[in-house]
This record gives sequence, C-alpha cells and structure tokens, in this order.
Amino acid sequence: MDTSGIVPDIIDVIPKARLEVSYPSGAKVELGKEITPIEVKDEPTVTWEADNDALYTLIMVDPDAPSRAEPTFREILHWLVVNIPGNEVTQGETIAAYAGSAPPQGTGLHRYIFLVFKQAGKIDTTNINPKITTREGRRNANTRQYIAKYNLGEPVAGNFYQAQYDDYVGILRAKWASEANKA
Repeated sequence: MDTSGIVPDIIDVIPKARLEVSYPSGAKVELGKEITPIEVKDEPTVTWEADNDALYTLIMVDPDAPSRAEPTFREILHWLVVNIPGNEVTQGETIAAYAGSAPPQGTGLHRYIFLVFKQAGKIDTTNINPKITTREGRRNANTRQYIAKYNLGEPVAGNFYQAQYDDYVGILRAKWASEANKA
C-alpha cells in the first residue's frame, strides 16, 4: 500500500488489508486516487474481511487541514463509528457522523484516510460526551491518541483517496454554517 506519508503522519504500520469503500455516486476509493468532493458527499458503504464475532472501530480523517503544507488543525475527523459488529457499520455506535470532503480553496490535494481497528472488547461510549456534532469539534483529532486510549492496536484494514476544492465545497460549507446556526 502506497502510504503517501500516512505512515508516519497518522499511524505507524501499514494495514495488512484494504478497505472497500464505495459511494452512492459510483465513486470507489482506490489508494490515493483523486475523487471530487461532490462524488463523496454521501456516506459510503465500507466493507472488510471481518470476524463476525468481533467489534471494530472505523475512523476517517483528513490530516492536511487547512493545507498539506501547513496542517494547523492536524487531523479533521470526518467519521467515527465504534462497536461495529463484524463489518456492519450501520449497526455500530456513531460518535461522529460522516462528513464529506471540503478542502479549502487553494490548498491543493488533501488525503482522506479510512482505518479499521479490531477492538479488544466493547468501548463504553457513555463518557464520550458530547457526541461530535460540530465542525469545530472535529478539529485537532488525533488518531494515535484514540488508538492508545481505547487500546486498538494496529489497523486491520485501510484505504484513502485525495480530494481538492471544487464548487461543491462552497455548498457544503454553507450547509454546515446553516446547521451550526440552528444548534
């Protein structure tokens, strides 16, 4: 797997397996391939070879915010689901709902990284409060700290794509601003 700097930026070891990530638009994630923000606006289907009796954590981050040259926010959390039985993502507990790619204009390509970890046991989510719902709550995520806190070990599967600004980003950011004003 070409890591494009994911090792050591986010994790220490390349996942042994590849996640299959497919979007309703028809886009499929293929190790570093560029996909447009409008193609990834809706929650994808994610599958991997899973043990049906195990629980998993799925995390998606952008480590290049606001730009790859100056990642001030380090990681932006785009999706976090824990306690996934087997590879049934929709049956897990969503901590941060899926948010599509929205790289700022003029910041070039951003990496969007999907990682899956096999959990040692069920993660108690009662102390993860509040659930991450705001854009600001997604900034400065730290995959390594999450791995350590929940004893997740090495990722069992991963994949990533790259995206850069297009006109849909403005629409998405306006939607987020509207939602924040309602909260």
